[in-house]
Amino acid sequence: MNIKKAVDTLRKELKNDKDFYYAYQANIAMAFKDEYARTGNNLSYKKVHKVANRAAQNFLNMLIK
Repeated sequence: MNIKKAVDTLRKELKNDKDFYYAYQANIAMAFKDEYARTGNNLSYKKVHKVANRAAQNFLNMLIK
């Protein structure tokens, strides 16, 4: 499978499978939160959690458009 076909398949599945989308969102958000924690900043857990999830959703929504 070439890269374009693989990405097209991923995009299609993210659009059609809410659980698959959420799994990707959660993993992207956690990567963001982990990196944020390494910076030594001290925003509240809830605030970082909210921003991380919005960032993940934004990334995925741009990917699947």
